Amino acid sequence: MKKLNFLQMLSISMTLFAMFFGAGNMIFPPAMGQQAGTNFFWALLGFIVTDAGIAILGITAVVLTGDSMKDLGSIVDRRFAKFLAILVYLLIGPLFALPRTGTVSLELAILPFIDSEYALLCSVLFTAVFFGITYFLSSNPKKIVDIVGKMLTPILLISIGAIFVASLLHVNSGADMGYGIMQVPNGEYASIPFFKGMIEGYNALDGPAGLAFAIIVISAIQNYGVTEKKQIAKYTVLCGLGSAFLLSIVYFALTYTGAITGMSSFSNGGALLSAVANLLFGNAGAVILGIAVLLACLTTSIGLTTSFADYFSEEYPHISYKKIAGGVCLFSFLIANIGLNQLIAVSLPVLIMIYPVSVVLLVLSFFREKIGGCKMVYILGMLFTLAVSFMDGLANAGISLGALSGWTAYLPFQNLGLGWVLPAVLGSLIGFLPFLNKKVAE
Repeated sequence: MKKLNFLQMLSISMTLFAMFFGAGNMIFPPAMGQQAGTNFFWALLGFIVTDAGIAILGITAVVLTGDSMKDLGSIVDRRFAKFLAILVYLLIGPLFALPRTGTVSLELAILPFIDSEYALLCSVLFTAVFFGITYFLSSNPKKIVDIVGKMLTPILLISIGAIFVASLLHVNSGADMGYGIMQVPNGEYASIPFFKGMIEGYNALDGPAGLAFAIIVISAIQNYGVTEKKQIAKYTVLCGLGSAFLLSIVYFALTYTGAITGMSSFSNGGALLSAVANLLFGNAGAVILGIAVLLACLTTSIGLTTSFADYFSEEYPHISYKKIAGGVCLFSFLIANIGLNQLIAVSLPVLIMIYPVSVVLLVLSFFREKIGGCKMVYILGMLFTLAVSFMDGLANAGISLGALSGWTAYLPFQNLGLGWVLPAVLGSLIGFLPFLNKKVAE
């Protein structure tokens, strides 16, 4: 029976970490840290739960039900499986996450060196090159572990480590706008830092990405000669936990860096990191940060493109893998030129709607043997959840439906952003009623 050695597992874990660790992972933790101040650790724990936690939960759910997201969705219905897969791949692909990799790279790795009057031209040229490289490196998906895990990830970790160590060693001179002084928490970070951090964890998009990246991990393990299903499941979970450990370490470094930033407010975490790097290293700081951001975004961009093209080339075999990869890179290039702040503003309401529904499906999938043929458990659990999360997403976007929007305020835990939990449990329990499942079977 073929087994993986430590170095092989480490290589896959680092590949998975690098694919997860992209644009959002780089910019949201430092911004969260600055707002959380002395409560940064609790906010960080909440962030890890909904980011790395749900991502690993997703990978585990996929490998226990089959070897792809479609297998997970099929425990509900084949049509739902296809809908779930398309929705997730669009979300982590050309609509939100993939364009964001190019935008963050541009704003942190290139624009600090460019006069503002050339910003638009640089945006077009850089994102064209960025997604061109993504397409080139994604053209051979079997090489992704070697390209990402063994070559790009170590450089990424060294760059982030340099910023963190410099933060620890920095001595406040009194002339650096208060850097090094941890501030008091702001807003909800003062009262509910853990749950506020959970909401921020939605932003990084790793939860849905875990469903998509599972197939890459499984394929990498199989390429090492492991064929027994139990062994594949075991190593997939272990590599997932390894990547979660790496993510948690880096999140701590970035959140702490933001927490000791007593400087003026910034439009986003990217601008904060840029200011900190410049303060700590001078002009060289922009280079160090630029390398870290560029590699973080590039590795994630490769992973997202590969996953997207893999799925759709299998679903629609008359379209080649390379044509789909080229199409998604071209579309992402166009969307990327909208701008970082605009992408964040649009994506968060959608994520608030989708995340709780996916969490309910993942949790219920672990009880599929006890649920058996009662598919209404899944359906009603997710529908009841969506009724709440949809309203929460609209509220985040500033959209009101009048009196209809206010009912969620009476739900338990709504003030913590978890008002959907009780409806999810209630819907799942109602789903066990025999007559409901009889109608579904008919």
